[in-house]
Amino acid sequence: MSSAPPPRAPRRIGPRTFDFSRQVAVMAIVNRTPDSFYDRGETFALDAAVEAAHAAIEAGADWIDIGGAKFAPGPPIPVDVEADRVVPVVAALAGSGAVVSVDTFHPEVARMAIRAGAHVINDTTGIHDPAMADVVAASDATLVVTHSLAEPRTAFPNPAYGDVVAEVAGFLRERLDVARAHGVPDERLVIDPGHDLNKNTRHSLELTRRLDEIAAVGPPLLVALSNKDFIGESLGRRDRRDRVAGSLAAAVYCIGKGARILRVHNVRETVDAVRMVEAIEGWREPEFLEHNMPPGGDA
Repeated sequence: MSSAPPPRAPRRIGPRTFDFSRQVAVMAIVNRTPDSFYDRGETFALDAAVEAAHAAIEAGADWIDIGGAKFAPGPPIPVDVEADRVVPVVAALAGSGAVVSVDTFHPEVARMAIRAGAHVINDTTGIHDPAMADVVAASDATLVVTHSLAEPRTAFPNPAYGDVVAEVAGFLRERLDVARAHGVPDERLVIDPGHDLNKNTRHSLELTRRLDEIAAVGPPLLVALSNKDFIGESLGRRDRRDRVAGSLAAAVYCIGKGARILRVHNVRETVDAVRMVEAIEGWREPEFLEHNMPPGGDA
């Protein structure tokens, strides 16, 4: 692997403790939206969402990320509607052993989700509303700070950057300072450069290529690149369901550049890729030893 972040103390997030110096967490996406980017509403029904979450845990996911409103432009989703979508899923996952996060930019939704048992708030608007930091600071929850520039649920046509990596890193440092000023401690902060969020494919590829510069910002680094358009465009107009190999390649590359949390749709495939990287690096032992081993003992 080409690079890795410096060793850190183990990080407790909800029911799990992660040693991000030698471990990668797999975060499974479960969307309770009728128009989600990937599944087009397959998990919109409550039972379907809860079933998908448990299936992801069974497939090896460490973490479930529940969304009630997609990032893409569109009419506002009322707070009570969004809460009605995500809070019951949070409650249903109590005692599952997985980290549970909620993807929202509404402080009120975050507050209700935390009360229901959410361990993480994943704010893809970079703390657009500083009250979000107040809500998280008043709890034991972790806050994911993501780079994006648009007002929530609004378009941002033709994004332009002088140096996308430097500008994303600067934005993240600034918003981390906002979170700290509102009382969120460093040990409860995670960053995400926001692949494809108000960025074109060249921007997302540049972020990936120089991801170690984002990892150097400090907090554990999450990447959410699963099946995104920059992968489809890089490979040749691939449909969202035909981007798995590209997504896995990008995920493995990002691990080498310091990513330690992967937000994904294809859980089992990603878990296998992650565990293989961990084994190659010597961070974990093989599940068993048999090939060219002496009978009844270790070599």
